[in-house]
Amino acid sequence: MEKFRVGVLGATGMVGQRFLTLLENHPWFEVAVVAASPRSAGKTYEDAVGDRWKMSVPMPEKYKKMVCLNVNEVEKVASQVDFVFSAVDMTKDEIKAIEEAYAKAEVPVVSNNSAHRWTPDVPMVVPELNPEHYEIIKAQRKRLGTKKGFVAVKPNCSIQSYTPMLHALREFEPTVVVATTYQAISGAGKTFKEWPEMVGNIIPYIGGEEEKSEQEPLKIWGHIEGDKIVKAEGPVITTQCIRVPVLDGHTAAVFVSFKKKPTKEQILDRWKNFKGLPQEYELPSAPKQFIQYLEEDNRPQVALDVNFERGMGVSVGRLREDTVYDYKFVGLSHNTLRGAAGGGVLSAEMLVKLGYITK
Repeated sequence: MEKFRVGVLGATGMVGQRFLTLLENHPWFEVAVVAASPRSAGKTYEDAVGDRWKMSVPMPEKYKKMVCLNVNEVEKVASQVDFVFSAVDMTKDEIKAIEEAYAKAEVPVVSNNSAHRWTPDVPMVVPELNPEHYEIIKAQRKRLGTKKGFVAVKPNCSIQSYTPMLHALREFEPTVVVATTYQAISGAGKTFKEWPEMVGNIIPYIGGEEEKSEQEPLKIWGHIEGDKIVKAEGPVITTQCIRVPVLDGHTAAVFVSFKKKPTKEQILDRWKNFKGLPQEYELPSAPKQFIQYLEEDNRPQVALDVNFERGMGVSVGRLREDTVYDYKFVGLSHNTLRGAAGGGVLSAEMLVKLGYITK
């Protein structure tokens, strides 16, 4: 098939770099444009990134000599692409404005940013969990006055370490969820070289993260009413988010109570057999097994399990009954693959499959 022409906005940053490595040999998508801030515009990608390449794999040759465009020159970028991934580093208001500007230029925007997550007609989707929310795009296009353009976002990286497990158990009606997340430094766009004070250290604060972790699952479990997505009433979720000295991988320690308490066997069965549309459609970036349960007492571990299914699957272990809540477990997801760029690429594949992104 003829590949879709893709632009990466914010291509020089950490998530932008991750997008480029994932798209290097993608069967459907070909990077046609790398765009970044005005100070990078006109430079080759290699020069614009300089010594700030943060991936463990070398910079792909095919991008090195590509000339960076100015992300603010919307028409120029729009004329060369079928859709864009957004990983721009700006203020929330600037991100909202530029993503809508691309949408109004009839370019679908698949965003890694949080700016539009609570815009009522913007779908915030984990493709295995709530792809039906893409239907709100019709209402969004009406508001923007577009035929093809729209903005779709993916949720916060940390919630992917526990929300899929809870989603698989929704028939048992979770009522209360207590989660503590132990989050990798790449979630802040950093490496140990740039953040030496994180070595051998824990910081018990990540700005804005607890609110996102408590509220975003409720939007995912919400429903469409007219021209907006209405978030779910429950469960009640309370979280603490802690930065830990790990490069990649967000871990969550979770306690949960249910209205209809399942047996341990039922929980393990639902996790093992959980599938979504990406698995049904066999999308290129979809993990074959989305949730894996590990029996060993000392798993999941970042060192052993973070790259499960190329970093696109999630791992869970230590399921046991609790004395205060019904059950407790530990989850793990790769924050820049499933949580960020990989989740964005999978979302784009889903939007192509469902006919929202066209050439």
